[in-house]
Amino acid sequence: MFTLTAILRAKPGHEEAVKAALEKVGEFVRAHEPDTVSFFVTQSADDPCTFVTYERFADGAAMERHNNGAGSQGFFAEAGALLDGPATVVTGPEVVAR
Repeated sequence: MFTLTAILRAKPGHEEAVKAALEKVGEFVRAHEPDTVSFFVTQSADDPCTFVTYERFADGAAMERHNNGAGSQGFFAEAGALLDGPATVVTGPEVVAR
């Protein structure tokens, strides 16, 4: 299993638009990406501008397809200008799953 975690920060006042764009990615993943095993998004309870994704893929190639696919690209086209700086991204093989 290969994973990607991203920390995204919305510009103040744009939290709902970023959240809606992330929800669209989730819908796209569900409908079109069978090798994306799971796609979770959390909005921080302490700072509603902060979102964290946790994404699991069958392998690294599936992650690349996801990152270069219409769902992810559509997110950045729609919400990229609403983000407060670049995403912090960590990828790698899953070490522990329960």
